[in-house]
Amino acid sequence: MLGIVVALVLVGRYVVPDLFDGPVLAAWSTVFVAVCLQALPFLVLGVLLSGAIATLVPASFFTRALPSRPQLAVPVAGAAGVVLPGCECASVPVAGSLVRRGVSPAAALAFLLSAPAINPIVLVATAVAFPDDPEMVAARFVASLLVAVLMGWLWHALGRDDWLVLRHRPEVPTGTGRWAALLSSARHDLLHAGGFLVVGGATAATLNVLVPRSWLEAVADHSVLAVLVLAVLAVVLAICSEADAFVAAGLTSFSLTARLTFLVVGPAVDVKLIALQAGTFGPRFALRFAPATFVVAVLCALAVGWALL
Repeated sequence: MLGIVVALVLVGRYVVPDLFDGPVLAAWSTVFVAVCLQALPFLVLGVLLSGAIATLVPASFFTRALPSRPQLAVPVAGAAGVVLPGCECASVPVAGSLVRRGVSPAAALAFLLSAPAINPIVLVATAVAFPDDPEMVAARFVASLLVAVLMGWLWHALGRDDWLVLRHRPEVPTGTGRWAALLSSARHDLLHAGGFLVVGGATAATLNVLVPRSWLEAVADHSVLAVLVLAVLAVVLAICSEADAFVAAGLTSFSLTARLTFLVVGPAVDVKLIALQAGTFGPRFALRFAPATFVVAVLCALAVGWALL
């Protein structure tokens, strides 16, 4: 398929020389490449951690590290997200590996949502982006952790096992060394998740081109509408959680609460993350989890923004 696409591009370049020189296509390709290149290093980190969990960490470790009751395991797993220095692309394969190793789905999903939003790199980036508003760091940490815990508890209460279907991973031949098994597992996950990352990047690029920037300025003065618009914009732009604070800082016409919503929603649900979740846990999961996460993230951002900002 890649060969066919490359051939068509080359033919089109010579048959219609100006086909790829338009500003819209140039903007689309720039955003597409930026999203994919920005996410790829963290996706590699995620699949390596996922492979390490699957091959090097005994299942008994998680039994000892997490409380046996899912209600207590969820906040512990959510707080553990502070140790993974990556974006949302890294947390998806790690969460899938945790479920395979016997961690309750509710706890794994809490980790999936918290890791890209409360790790030290993201918090430092937020502090640098908002030097005059240090309360944004605390607000982002509290709201994002609250989203992770609430969604974990919500999945434990209402989620069904048949909604979450992990993709089958090929068995490693008997006698294979641990490091070889780790690389085999990571290679499989990277090839699979990478395809969904490309789909998410293409979707984000398309939406970036289609959404006029003038619309944003028109709604900035309407408090409720501004919050909803920036929440949707966070889903559409699909910016890495380690860079989104600088984008939010540039939206100076919007209130701090609206910008906090942008920072809380983005790492929890965006188009590339939805694609990765569908590829890892199945489309039935993504179609239910993503909308619920969006609603909870917006409500948590509003509540924390009202209390702290």
